[in-house]
Amino acid sequence: MNEQEVLRQRAGNIRRNIIEAGYHSGSSAHYGSCLSLVEILTSLYFKVANITPNAERDRIILSKGHGALALYSTLYEKGLISKTDLFSFETNGSSFIAHAHRDISKGIEFSGGSLGLGISFGMGVAHACKLKGINNRVYIIVGDGELDEGLVWESLMFGNHRSLKNTTIIVDCNGLQIDGKTDDVMKLTPLKEKFESFGYQTTEIDGHNINQLCEALYQSSLSGPCAIIANTVKGKGVSFMEDNAKWHYKSLSSSKYKKAIQELLENE
Repeated sequence: MNEQEVLRQRAGNIRRNIIEAGYHSGSSAHYGSCLSLVEILTSLYFKVANITPNAERDRIILSKGHGALALYSTLYEKGLISKTDLFSFETNGSSFIAHAHRDISKGIEFSGGSLGLGISFGMGVAHACKLKGINNRVYIIVGDGELDEGLVWESLMFGNHRSLKNTTIIVDCNGLQIDGKTDDVMKLTPLKEKFESFGYQTTEIDGHNINQLCEALYQSSLSGPCAIIANTVKGKGVSFMEDNAKWHYKSLSSSKYKKAIQELLENE
């Protein structure tokens, strides 16, 4: 099995863990938003980023905080949290809730929640690392719906003004948010040109193609500040969730759970 096949297998495991942990919690979960993130997280955690726990580590900041279950599933696949941790998702007394709490010991760099805050936090981290002479990279993952927030664009201006070449913004661009299509709620196009006008070298790719992701992430490490628009499908991998805003936040019935797992296994 070559490296790309191993990475695709990792992505398949992460997808199934999202469905498993979400269903067994007995709670609703942000399935659609989590499933669109999988290849982005796989590429970062298993190929591109240095997450060795020291000051020189790369920082992966999940600004779209409702993707936390995808992050937990990735951390489990990486061996940074236990199966017990993952399957405690959204249960009483658990630290692993719908929006992550910052816990460096478990690989969680940011307390997600209100959208737009992760990018400003990430720019602050990148600025601090630059001032300290730390040779690392700060990867900030944002949702396309999140780009409605004015704070995002203020933060981008700060990053360009401070020449934060150690930053890579990754947009999980799945075209949907809780209220429907992003273009109906707040039209973002032309998105690539918007990022470029703020001083960011920007590339647009298939966000489910691990080859394209790894190459774009590698190229971003050579210069900066950079942005990657990763075009994705909300609910990727589960037919009844794909491109369906109703699965932004929803619970799974037993029959839907079985169908989702069956489809994911068949697609591996």
